[in-house]
Amino acid sequence: MMRTSWIAGPDDGRPGPALVSVTDLRLRRRADLPGVYRAARRLAADWPDLDGAHGVWLWVRPWQGRCGAVAIWRDQVALAGFLGAPAHVAVMRRYRGCGTVASSVWEVASAEPDEVWSRAAVALRA
Repeated sequence: MMRTSWIAGPDDGRPGPALVSVTDLRLRRRADLPGVYRAARRLAADWPDLDGAHGVWLWVRPWQGRCGAVAIWRDQVALAGFLGAPAHVAVMRRYRGCGTVASSVWEVASAEPDEVWSRAAVALRA
């Protein structure tokens, strides 16, 4: 699995509990992967300004036609704000029907990126 460097948000380093979201998109056609990944990179470019975002990694398994994100949020409100943001909604509409999306969310006592990535990577291997 390949992943980006940690892309920090405004809450990076903030102590206390946080919310982790893991997204796994499995495309029907690997030919759609470059467009999906470019769209994800454009969304990630705004990460430093996203209210309630600790940070995010984008990941990809090109040989499997899979990609996604592991993000750490201040809380459910921050995650919901991103999910409903016009830019995110537009990407989801554009690629609707191109594959299947699985996601999971869990709470952590501390938004420690290394610990979060370790747990998420195990889940993504399944």
